[in-house]
Amino acid sequence: MMKWFTDFLKKMDKTKWLILGLGGILLLVIALPTDGIPGGKEDKTLQDSLAPAQLQEGQIREYERQVTRQLEQTLRYMDGVGEVRVMITFQDNGENIVEKEVTKSEGGQDNTQYQESAIYQETDGKEPYISRQKMPQAEGVLVIAQGGGDSAVKQDILDAVMALFPLEAHKIKIVKMQKGS
Repeated sequence: MMKWFTDFLKKMDKTKWLILGLGGILLLVIALPTDGIPGGKEDKTLQDSLAPAQLQEGQIREYERQVTRQLEQTLRYMDGVGEVRVMITFQDNGENIVEKEVTKSEGGQDNTQYQESAIYQETDGKEPYISRQKMPQAEGVLVIAQGGGDSAVKQDILDAVMALFPLEAHKIKIVKMQKGS
């Protein structure tokens, strides 16, 4: 029996190995369950026991001040920028992402239901477990710089801001600082 198998392996060329491998992959894909795949045939009932928690107001303002200070300090080091002031507007207040447990119940062939519930941590009270924090997203940046009248300096500032924030060029304005400021 081993001789038959070794003879078979010797006769296999690359094309036959490729076809055999692709056939195996196809069988695996067909055998995978479709439960939980978006667009699959299931009836999803998602119940949140807790709306996404918002970051505390003090945390948001401190984050915004810190980002503004860091951008100002960084731009000051660039050649030709000089003194600089920055204003950043944010599109949201960020959010805390609450860890959730998903429970799946099957009520028949085409009736799969999902239920989400927040996971709580034991502290003084009952607080949801925060798995990560999503910080506020920048919406626009205004840069007022002594060197803001020079087109090469403007382009350098624009490139730097675009590298640091996921913003398009039309959401970044760079202007020259007035004398004596």
